[in-house]
Amino acid sequence: MKLSLSRRAFVASAMAMVAAPAVSRGAAAADEPLTLRCSLETAPSHTRNAIIRDYLGRIETAAGGKIKTQLFESGQLFPDLQVGKALLQGQVEMAAPGAWSLTGIVPDADFFQLPVLYGRPIETVHRVVDGKPGQLLAKQIEAQLNSHVIGPWLDLGFFNWYSTSKPLNSYGDLKGMKIRNNGGAGQAWRTQFMGAIPNTTPLPNVALGLSQGTFDGLITSFETVASGQYWESGIRHAFEDHQFCGEYIPIVSLAFWQKLSPDLRQVFTDLWRENVAAYRADMAAAQSRAREKVQAHGIKIVVPSAEELAATRREMTASQEQVARLSKISSEMVAFVSADLAAAG
Repeated sequence: MKLSLSRRAFVASAMAMVAAPAVSRGAAAADEPLTLRCSLETAPSHTRNAIIRDYLGRIETAAGGKIKTQLFESGQLFPDLQVGKALLQGQVEMAAPGAWSLTGIVPDADFFQLPVLYGRPIETVHRVVDGKPGQLLAKQIEAQLNSHVIGPWLDLGFFNWYSTSKPLNSYGDLKGMKIRNNGGAGQAWRTQFMGAIPNTTPLPNVALGLSQGTFDGLITSFETVASGQYWESGIRHAFEDHQFCGEYIPIVSLAFWQKLSPDLRQVFTDLWRENVAAYRADMAAAQSRAREKVQAHGIKIVVPSAEELAATRREMTASQEQVARLSKISSEMVAFVSADLAAAG
């Protein structure tokens, strides 16, 4: 009897010795910070990068060591055209892609290219992106990318036409040019509407494409031209028509979001909402500085008149149904955009 008890005691003791390290390892793992990898395709000098860097720093501080962030820039992990799929597959925890780069997965993300929005002021843009169209798109992104949209979107700024050797003094000068765009059927349609030839090339490859003459110009913003120093790649002319305002959408993967406690989720939400107005102001200021910078580097800027913009918008709007069909933009989204514009007057 005593022998049996001794054996039982020995077995119990051995099991406790085996279990103890496992418990210790589990406790240690629980204490390890969650890693958040954020992918951006723009260069470190771009204001989007500076803003996301600031936000991630605030997250780390507020999380008190529970989250470790890593920022991968210049497309080190993924170009924006691929980052939506990366979020969906859990290959990255956070990104702030341009809406145009998500159109292959979420077609309604191309609603910015609807002709009725062409050349509209920033106040109108904010009414739309912060209103029902933006809310609808956020829900679609969350469902299609298995992700969570953190909050209001970040303005990149207005997109214009830029060229290398050919002067851009009017819309007619775009005819026959090969123009690189960011992606999506809407930008391609507008390029063709102007009589030009659309080309889609990931941003990290744009400088080389310009230098080698792969395309004659591009659709982008002053900030992107300045941060990429595209005058070194041959850009000499700009036609500033404010054809649409680019918007970056702050997204985290749902797999990462579900690992966060309710308190940490609130930290993510509150920090973004508390700072997004200042971030938008920073982006606007960056675009103004970039405009001055590109002029200082010899890029000639031509601005069409308000009358020309309005006339072009009316002409484009006649094809709005075609644009929506090509871009696979839902009738619900078109209706929401139209309603917000009508309310804006």
